[in-house]
Amino acid sequence: MATLHDAVRLIEKGDWQAAHAIVQSDSSRLACWTHGIVHLLEGDRANAGYWYRRAERGLPDDVEIAGEITALKAELSRG
Repeated sequence: MATLHDAVRLIEKGDWQAAHAIVQSDSSRLACWTHGIVHLLEGDRANAGYWYRRAERGLPDDVEIAGEITALKAELSRG
């Protein structure tokens, strides 16, 4: 079974579609954040905002995707 770590690796490789397939089946806060990042990569900011709210995170106007991925990885490594 694929994990959020797998989804992040796919995002970093540019395969947001495969990452999306992983996060769709997970409703955890971190999965919702990952899902939001996927939609940012897709260019769907409105949908990303929905997932950021579900993750209990604000979606800043000047969000930097690379920074979001770095922060997500740090949180995932904390368990």
